[in-house]
Amino acid sequence: MVQLLRRIAHLDMDAFYASVDLLRYPELRGQPVVIGGRRSQQPVMDADGTRRFARLRDYVGRGVITTSTYEARALGVFSGMGTMKAAKLAPDAFLLPVDFDAYRHYSRLFKAVVARIAPEIEDRGIDEIYIDLTHLPEDSLTLARRIKDGVRKETGLSCSIGISPNKLLSKICSDLDKPDGITILTMEDLPGRIWPLSVKKINGIGPKATAKLATLGIDTIGQLAVIEPEVLQEHFGLSYAQWLLNAAHGVDASPVTTHSEPKSISRETTFEKDLHPRHDRTALSEIFTELCSRVANDLKQKGYLGRTIGIKLRYDDFQTVTRDSSLPIATDNPTIIRRVAGECLRRVPLVKKLRLLGVRVSALQGVGDSVPVDIGVQTELPL
Repeated sequence: MVQLLRRIAHLDMDAFYASVDLLRYPELRGQPVVIGGRRSQQPVMDADGTRRFARLRDYVGRGVITTSTYEARALGVFSGMGTMKAAKLAPDAFLLPVDFDAYRHYSRLFKAVVARIAPEIEDRGIDEIYIDLTHLPEDSLTLARRIKDGVRKETGLSCSIGISPNKLLSKICSDLDKPDGITILTMEDLPGRIWPLSVKKINGIGPKATAKLATLGIDTIGQLAVIEPEVLQEHFGLSYAQWLLNAAHGVDASPVTTHSEPKSISRETTFEKDLHPRHDRTALSEIFTELCSRVANDLKQKGYLGRTIGIKLRYDDFQTVTRDSSLPIATDNPTIIRRVAGECLRRVPLVKKLRLLGVRVSALQGVGDSVPVDIGVQTELPL
């Protein structure tokens, strides 16, 4: 029996959050736009029907950029950058608040389009998926064009697609011809297209490994491909060294996983300003209750119950603490989640200001596997 050569695609939506917002605000197309403002920085409609947008130079706070348009990226503004730092680089860039409800809506739309063409999909997040094209009759270029055209017709958005024999290479490929690109790679193309790239382009080589490889004189994937295995083993250990060499040679047998069970469901929020557990008790209590309600709603929507409930706090000095507690029977009841999370809070010193608060439910199981029970309602909570 002859084994088919795999055809794996990686689809990555182009500047997804920003592109979704530009559907609503087409007058900003072609402009540097940054997503990451507060809700209060929604566009304002003037009397003449034109919209007024916040500018990055007017932002004051310690927020982080969620994403940016390609025009803003050309000015040095990227996701994960502090908003105040971004304001120095691109003060005239337009600033929009995040709208996760809209992003999730368009995420569902584009994935549904792809599923109708190629149903073997691995969901990797709100804006990217892997697709197994191996058993489909059309050639790779035809399939890529069909998928891209379908996504654009249904959503008005563009995506970039990389196709290769495996997930590792396809992930790299989808980024080579952005935006709105198609890149098809065979193993014979490795020396010309992949080896000249930085090692950090390989998914799984993070900043620390990149820096460590640089000390060995390894900056490109090609340099990594020809290094002596013993050198890598000495600095990275046997297992990771072998993975590094395989990755550099484009070797990856990981399957496209069409279904996976989440390990936990969580919600957290970073405050615009530090909040004090006593002086800001009312505001914190409302935020805490909302987080518990949102986690409970996420559980219901995904069809899960959870038995372990935990909290996460980050103080103003960046110290992070977590606590959790397990129930005898799993639940998706927001009152129970609020109660147990509150009990977890009682085990944490609430003497310093807080910059982050989060709630997590883990030890998940399907709804049909258990029945939530009422374990009582607590009337007084620490927040």
